[in-house]
Amino acid sequence: MLSVSALVLFGIILVIFIRGKQIKVPHAVVAVLFGFMLNQSAQLSKPVQDFLTQLAKTLSNITS
Repeated sequence: MLSVSALVLFGIILVIFIRGKQIKVPHAVVAVLFGFMLNQSAQLSKPVQDFLTQLAKTLSNITS
């Protein structure tokens, strides 16, 4: 479920940045993460997915 949620979130953020014509380095990172989430067959998608899962768990522990 995290994959779909992250994919939707990155997609929405990316659309906002593109429409606002504000693509800078942080926005490019969002675009790259969106690409990795979109293409699960990439060799680096597993480490990126593991990182995002760990980040979500960490944020969840901080907020609870």
